[in-house]
Amino acid sequence: MTLATLAIDVQSLHKSFGALRAVDGARFSAQQGEILSLLGPNGAGKSTTISMLSGLLAPTSGDATIMGHSILTAPESAKACLGVVPQDIALYPDLSARENLEFWGKMYGLRGAALKRRVDEVLEIIGLADRQKDAVGKFSGGMKRRVNIGAALLHKPQVIIMDEPTVGIDPQSRRHILDNVKELNRQGMTVLYTTHYMEEAAELSHHIAIMDQGKVIAYGTHDELIRLVGGQTRIDLALNVEGERVLEAWKDVDGVEKLDSLDGKVTVLVDDSNRVLPHLFEAAAKLGARITSVDIQEPNLETVFLHLTGRALRD
Repeated sequence: MTLATLAIDVQSLHKSFGALRAVDGARFSAQQGEILSLLGPNGAGKSTTISMLSGLLAPTSGDATIMGHSILTAPESAKACLGVVPQDIALYPDLSARENLEFWGKMYGLRGAALKRRVDEVLEIIGLADRQKDAVGKFSGGMKRRVNIGAALLHKPQVIIMDEPTVGIDPQSRRHILDNVKELNRQGMTVLYTTHYMEEAAELSHHIAIMDQGKVIAYGTHDELIRLVGGQTRIDLALNVEGERVLEAWKDVDGVEKLDSLDGKVTVLVDDSNRVLPHLFEAAAKLGARITSVDIQEPNLETVFLHLTGRALRD
């Protein structure tokens, strides 16, 4: 990957708030024309990272480039290449979808026929041409997010950053947004997409950077990340007691690699599910606990996160 083909290049970014290290030496890059997902739980440092990339926060140290422009030494040039879809809705509820887009288009310097043409194009992209005259305040959460995305597309940016764009929306709008992301990418746009939904990262991404506690703990393609767990299998088990009751006993079962527990459910990484499962049942029974369900999963990004951190990937 050469510098000439890099749309985003993050070089040891740090951000501290007093004693808190929100981002701790993040490093990752995205080639022009690809989708890169930042995957991690809430609080992992994803939003702080993209706030630095978009110029909302100054790094404590480190640097990054957007289309070759440093966020430190050429911030205006870097921002000119970007469209940003924030996690919070940045729209005027009393204005219609078209009026909101016209307002933001004017902020980008569009005027007259060029503004009208681009607003028409964006309304088609986000699938709201038939609702363009309706006040945004009457829209569902998913429709508001689609207008939010539209506002970031008006100036035809080379790179778009989307921060958790599908949180708290209905399945239909979520599907529409994911399809939009893939279509924008097919048209050549580079997308930096933050999410804590592993299935979104798996579906969308050319590369994935997994973040936890401010650090990028793994980076690669989906298949490369899955290979990190080798031959391990993930088993999700439900019990009739709190999961913590069996953790100590199960840690000693031969073949158990990692364990995590929440709300009576335990996630286990094992080297051979057929060999290990009977021993888990036996150890639970000795403690007066009963396994009520077993779900054996093929390795996925959840498995990778558990393998790397010892914890399941949660909100």
